[in-house]
Amino acid sequence: MVSNKGLKLQYRKMGSLDWKVSALGFGCMRLPPRKINRLRAQTEKSIKLIRYGIDLGINYIDTAWPYHLGDSEKIVGKALKNGYRDKVYLVTKLPLFIVTNTKHFDSYLKTQMKRLQTDHLDAYLFHAVNQGQFDKIKRLGLIKKMENAKREGLIHNIGFSFHDTLPVYREIIDYYPWDITQIQYNYMDTGIQATTEGLSYAHSKGIAVVVMEPLKGGTLVNPPQEALNIINSAEKKRTPADWALQFLWNKPEISVVLSGMNTAKMIRENCASADNSGINSLSPKEQQVIQKLTEVFRKKTAVPCTACGYCMPCPQGVNIPQNFACLNNLTLERSRFRRMQSRRAYKKLRNKKTEVNHENPNGNATLCDKCGVCEQKCPQKIHIRQELEKVKKELGRRNSLF
Repeated sequence: MVSNKGLKLQYRKMGSLDWKVSALGFGCMRLPPRKINRLRAQTEKSIKLIRYGIDLGINYIDTAWPYHLGDSEKIVGKALKNGYRDKVYLVTKLPLFIVTNTKHFDSYLKTQMKRLQTDHLDAYLFHAVNQGQFDKIKRLGLIKKMENAKREGLIHNIGFSFHDTLPVYREIIDYYPWDITQIQYNYMDTGIQATTEGLSYAHSKGIAVVVMEPLKGGTLVNPPQEALNIINSAEKKRTPADWALQFLWNKPEISVVLSGMNTAKMIRENCASADNSGINSLSPKEQQVIQKLTEVFRKKTAVPCTACGYCMPCPQGVNIPQNFACLNNLTLERSRFRRMQSRRAYKKLRNKKTEVNHENPNGNATLCDKCGVCEQKCPQKIHIRQELEKVKKELGRRNSLF
């Protein structure tokens, strides 16, 4: 592992809760994948990384039922043994998308606590709430189930993660005195989903705001040359990831920034970024750099996919995030070499059903049968079938519009 000498991770106020929480949280959705089935996670390596992050001062651990097809919660449970559970705030989420009746609440919570090997959760969130899922929460009386579990000491705080529009977000915020809300937010996504207005609104209510997708699924870490030129010419020297993270930590409304980290180097770098962060610490010049980066990315991004993987698995074996990554890489970079790399990456995906590996999806856009299952699960509300047609059109031919 990398040395942790000299690091003093910053801690922040957690809304109205009496928590001293690390500015950087460990998101357990992108743990090191297995070699055979990359949707699953490596157990021993993941345990070491989670413990390394905790040793560096991270005290907020976020997971959920579907992450790594159930591996994530089990791995976190193992990682928090030997005294590590007492060092962190542990958060997981009720899988609303498979809850169909009120009794499911108790069975899923019981299973998750068994996976996590804990007698309580510091917070339990409704997972990926949109208008439809919010209606389900009310229809099935699930908030009352949350409150019962809280009275029993099984959970200590109640919240929700969110994927919809600002009007829906405000409606949910006003419906209940939530402890925590988790939103997608980064310098590219200030005007979609909860938006900056929603962030401020939740904060004004005393609700702790946790940010997910701070690097937009890795997009902001690998900027096009035009963005790199801006970064390289900036007076303050930072990596692309550090610029994106500092944008968030600059805001007093944000309590925790979650990062899915699958290497010791990534953990170390993100902890160092958090160590150098501060509320209202960015100068006007630094904020101008971020604004310029935002303009570059918005001009070039074809599909607003964050590679969250909620759309997976595809019944036909299409690797949807990878197909979109190929298209976005093609549009984000004018470099002939990197464009060629994008095309090569797409060609490695299979276009024959007989060659598809469903455990490690490797199908390209031509295999999409337009069933629409993916669109029902996509938190970004992407018209996946339509966008896959675009992928097929642009990457399945030699001459492209991009």
